Amino acid sequence: MAAAEEVKAILREAFGDSSSESDSESSADCNRISDWSDEIARPLSIFGDSHTWEQITEINGLWICSDFLSPDQQSSLLSALEQDGYVGDASHNQGMRFGDLPRWAVELSRSIRENIVVSENKEQRLFPAEVLWREPLFNQLIVNVYQPGEGIAAHVDLMRFEDGIAIVSLESACVMHFTQGSSSVPLLLLPGSLVLMWGEARYLWKHEINRKPGFQIWEAQEIHQKRRTSITLRSLSPTPQPLA
Repeated sequence: MAAAEEVKAILREAFGDSSSESDSESSADCNRISDWSDEIARPLSIFGDSHTWEQITEINGLWICSDFLSPDQQSSLLSALEQDGYVGDASHNQGMRFGDLPRWAVELSRSIRENIVVSENKEQRLFPAEVLWREPLFNQLIVNVYQPGEGIAAHVDLMRFEDGIAIVSLESACVMHFTQGSSSVPLLLLPGSLVLMWGEARYLWKHEINRKPGFQIWEAQEIHQKRRTSITLRSLSPTPQPLA
C-alpha cells in the first residue's frame, strides 16, 4: 500500500470517513461540493512526491508549498466558492464561517493534514503534533477577495485563535512580507500555494501584503496584479484569550 493510502486509512480509522454524508444533506449540497471533492482527492496518492515544502529559515514555524493545488483544483475550488456566494459579487469581498465548515473546506482541511503527514520526516515539522492531530484541524475560515491594488495591513492574527494557521492563495500572485522590528522577510505566494504559520511565525511576526502600484516586486520584476482570492483556515480557541 502506498504511503499516502496508509495515511488515509489511519485517518479514516481515527476520525471516520470525512466523505460520508448525513441523510439530511440535500442533493444540491452534494452537487456543489462533488467537483471539488473529486479534484482534491486525486493527488493524494502522490503527496510527498510531487509537492515541495520549503521552510523559510529566517522565521521559525513558517512553511510554504507553492504547488499545493493544481490548476484544475484551483478552478474547482473557485467554482465551489462562487456557488457558495463567497466570490463573484464585487461589492462582497469577505466571507466568514465559524463552527461546522462547508464540505469543500472540510475536504481542503483533510488534504492539508494528509499532505503534512506524508511529507513530514524527523528533520522537519510542518505543524506541531498538538496542532496537526486536533479534531477538527480547523473550525473557522475567512475568504477574502482582493481587487488590484488592495492588500492587507501588517498584523498578527487575534489571540482568540489557536496556534496553526493555513493560507491558500488563488488567482493573482503576490508578495507577503513578514516583519519583526526592523527585520523583513518577503514570501512569494503563487496561485495554488499553501502557507503554514505556527509558533514564532504565528505569534511574533506580523504579516502584510502591499499591492499598491510599484510595491509588488519579485526578483526585480513587477507582478501583474489581478483579482486575488485567499482562504484562511484557523481554529477558534475554546476559551477566551487576551488580546495580543
